[in-house]
Amino acid sequence: MSIYDTLNKEQREAVYHTEGPLLILAGAGSGKTRVLTHRIAYLMDEKGVNPWNILAITFTNKAAGEMRERVDQIVGFGSESIWVSTFHSTCVRILRRHIDLLGYDTSFTIYDADDQKTLMKDVCKYLQIDTKVYKERNLLAAISSAKDELITPEEYELNAAGDFGKQKIAKVYKEYEKRLRANNALDFDDLLVKTVQLFQTQPEVLDYYQERFRYIMVDEYQDTNTVQFELIRILAKKYRNLCVVGDDDQSIYKFRGANIKNILNFEHVFEDAKVIKLEQNYRSTGNILNAANAVIKNNFGRKEKSLWTENGEGDKIAFRQFDSGYDEAEYIVGDIKEHVNNGTRTYNDHAVLYRTNAQSRMFEEKFVTANIPYKIVGGINFYARKEIKDLLAYLKTIDNGKDDLAVRRIINVPKRGIGLTTINRVQENALERGVSFYETLRAADLIPNIGRSASKLESFVALIEHFKSEAKNMSICDLMQEILDMTGYIEDLKSEGDIEAEARIENIDELMNKIAAYEESCEDEMPTLSGFLEEVALVADIDSLDEDSDYVVLMTLHSAKGLEFPEVYLAGMEDGLFPSYMTITSDDPTEVEEERRLCYVGITRARENLTLTCARRRMVRGETQYNKMSRFLKEIPVNLLSTGNLIEKDEKEVPKQNAYMQAKQAFRTQAFAMQKPKQQFTVTQGEGLSYDVGERVRHMKFGEGLVTGITEGGRDYEVTVQFDTVGVKKMFATFAKLQKV
Repeated sequence: MSIYDTLNKEQREAVYHTEGPLLILAGAGSGKTRVLTHRIAYLMDEKGVNPWNILAITFTNKAAGEMRERVDQIVGFGSESIWVSTFHSTCVRILRRHIDLLGYDTSFTIYDADDQKTLMKDVCKYLQIDTKVYKERNLLAAISSAKDELITPEEYELNAAGDFGKQKIAKVYKEYEKRLRANNALDFDDLLVKTVQLFQTQPEVLDYYQERFRYIMVDEYQDTNTVQFELIRILAKKYRNLCVVGDDDQSIYKFRGANIKNILNFEHVFEDAKVIKLEQNYRSTGNILNAANAVIKNNFGRKEKSLWTENGEGDKIAFRQFDSGYDEAEYIVGDIKEHVNNGTRTYNDHAVLYRTNAQSRMFEEKFVTANIPYKIVGGINFYARKEIKDLLAYLKTIDNGKDDLAVRRIINVPKRGIGLTTINRVQENALERGVSFYETLRAADLIPNIGRSASKLESFVALIEHFKSEAKNMSICDLMQEILDMTGYIEDLKSEGDIEAEARIENIDELMNKIAAYEESCEDEMPTLSGFLEEVALVADIDSLDEDSDYVVLMTLHSAKGLEFPEVYLAGMEDGLFPSYMTITSDDPTEVEEERRLCYVGITRARENLTLTCARRRMVRGETQYNKMSRFLKEIPVNLLSTGNLIEKDEKEVPKQNAYMQAKQAFRTQAFAMQKPKQQFTVTQGEGLSYDVGERVRHMKFGEGLVTGITEGGRDYEVTVQFDTVGVKKMFATFAKLQKV
């Protein structure tokens, strides 16, 4: 019996179709990874294709690792020559070899989101942009969208004619690009854009990779944006052996620039394309799939398909409606505890999914109280923590001296008596001379008005130069140890003497573990500093999910894509929350369709049991909000739900409201909002707060930010917070319920 006999009819058809363009519409849980891996095996075993002529692109490092493992198992010898990687990793590999043809140095740095923010701050300051009107994150988002569509700063400027706001963005975009180039750095979008530019301008490089990658496969094709589409199109142009796998019903990354038209219009771009649908699901029960089909069929912008299974009907979907968000969290936590106590499940069999990050807080509190281990996927990324960013900045400076941001970050960390005035003078001199910040430091005595600081700058340069020479002969682990020893970074942390400092030291230990793991993983190749920094830059949040540990997973629906669990709870199924209020009131009907696809993704994460929950009222911004059941819930046939009389009850409770009813409800709402928090959360002056100025806190709606001011009032504190995403907000401590991070 051959390995292909284990596949169903449609899967085999997809494996055997190797020549020309192919679109595989693979529904959730239909075994698409299995098809892809068997297709690679078929190309090598039966068609005699060289492994190095195959390119397989995925969206996460985790998916790439899984695919490589599975191909290894099937094929064995020769599979290591196949390129299995993410879009970004593929582009980095190509650029490391050829970016010098575009005028960059091959030792370029990759800027993460924090580096981009810092650079944008500098650009806005230099161009005297009012960041209250033009917020930095909005400027970065506009630039990212332009890059996704392959629009250069010059083109952006032309398109902005007559639009004052866009002209401002064009000016910022130009300067931002100029600074990136000067720093010999690329942001994430650049990795793709520069690769496309390389192929467009260097025909011999393009020809090399077209010959190299005669067979191209792309996973999660529904999530591709314009630049990714263009990259694939150019690469596949010569041999046209392009196989894309995706599910238009799981296209949920519009906010990141994903263009659903790439999959919907595939046959128009590649007219001779073959389309194969994989509709048999191997993951979920019949009831769960029927519910998912019933919801998604309400979308118009999709290709017709319907999931089915041989797994049996299974239990009905549990639907529970609660009085408040607290009751909802309490029920879910209690239900999980019961499953584990009676021995039917472990903690990691359960996942709680929700629409926004802010919803996690209530669950976290309940899990802590119930002593249940949990993990938030998509919380603070390990690599975004201060101490990790500091040490990585040292490594970046040693690897690429042109990276101004990295140098400026560590010039006074730990403190060396180099103040902001000195740093600004160095920066101004660097801009005047048109050289990097580090180059300017090397000639510190030439900087006007630098005075006594010159000797401090010289000793910093001497330290970095020492590390650079050591790096040539040392492993990365030893180099990191040398940095810690010579800078006294850990001693500096210890001198703080608080619990937080201990946690930070533990994080540094974890970074050492990461370096050691990287050096081990390089088996045949020499581990390099730039290779390590590259790997770190390309790590996604979801990659940190450790499946061997026993904890309940909490995550947003966006983070859950591609995962599956025996027990899934979909919380907060209310109109105004999911779909969001913004979506409901939007004039664009595709917005609700995007949210419905997100609901479909959530439902299809469940293998055996699915629980849908909602609450009649919820605290939002310190006020009670009354919500109706989500319209997505109402799209599920009642016979699939185990509800008792809950739905009927809901319908009675929320009748068509007349003016009297609305006024009555508004009165109740106000009264509730006035009384409850005063009882529970009044903060008196004597009590104090759990956080102080300069510390980071988390708000249930606005996310994380830095406390910049606390004013004592009569009965409460007024807290000013610089949030990472929404800017500066002032709020009363009573209602804000800020938690120290």
